[in-house]
Amino acid sequence: MLSFISKRFGEMAVALLLMSVVVFLLGRMTGDPVALLLSDYSTPQDRARVEQELGLDRPLVEQYGAFIVNVLKGELGNSIMGDQSPAADLILERFPASLQLAGVALLISFLIGVPLGVVAATHRGKTLDVAARLVALIGQSVPIFWLGIMLMYFFSVRLHLLPTSGYGTAAHFVLPAATMSLFTIAAVTRLVRASMVDILNAEYIKLARIKGLSESVVIWKHALRNSLIPVLTFMGSFFANMITGAVVIETVFAWPGIGRLAYEAILNRDFPVIQAVVLFMTALFIGANLVVDLLYAWVDPRIRYGRR
Repeated sequence: MLSFISKRFGEMAVALLLMSVVVFLLGRMTGDPVALLLSDYSTPQDRARVEQELGLDRPLVEQYGAFIVNVLKGELGNSIMGDQSPAADLILERFPASLQLAGVALLISFLIGVPLGVVAATHRGKTLDVAARLVALIGQSVPIFWLGIMLMYFFSVRLHLLPTSGYGTAAHFVLPAATMSLFTIAAVTRLVRASMVDILNAEYIKLARIKGLSESVVIWKHALRNSLIPVLTFMGSFFANMITGAVVIETVFAWPGIGRLAYEAILNRDFPVIQAVVLFMTALFIGANLVVDLLYAWVDPRIRYGRR
């Protein structure tokens, strides 16, 4: 296990290093941050002064070295917009909102997707199975932005039941969490169904039935427990993806999370914030996958990473 952890941490460091190179180069190739800080009446001397303050007058290699040193110290630069707040402070300010939204959406996905998958597996080939699989197919096919707009139109504009945007109350969570959870509900349903179908044919399940255990005990206590292993792996990985990939949902519902911060930074060509957000999202995604792998090894004793 120790060798596996060491290997994964090494892979994580390499991935972050490569991503830092990509982010740094893209930030230098996609525009001129100096032009955003200067007025139309600025002089060449003003431009030279700003370039010196930002370190853009130095060779590219030196700029990257300074960038890495600052990242390791937790200094991700300052926004070039507004009061020029530190990018790290902006991320920490927005992260709780994204974390809460992803957590609620994941809980909804688990509470709906698991029972649907169990029902589909225990009624294989019947009407309930077909209905559950149809729901899963629709959930993985509907465009998220379209679903969000439709939910907003019906429940907010037409019925006046829920707020269209904002953050702060339980009602504000309903529409964005429902929109975000649809794809995950579909995926969890399909995973649970596939896993349950295999497990229900296992020898220990047949033995449990021979011993006279009720069907509900066999399904919900014995079969479901083992069928949840791939689901936990998926949901753990997808939780980070929910946080890092919520740009569309947070933009549609004006949710003050990291996704919306990234969208605003891209619109304003705020390169320091873009760099900081991408690096943070990369670290979060890789870290979440590492945690999932460790949990997977702990839940399933058949896995012995250290002996591979």
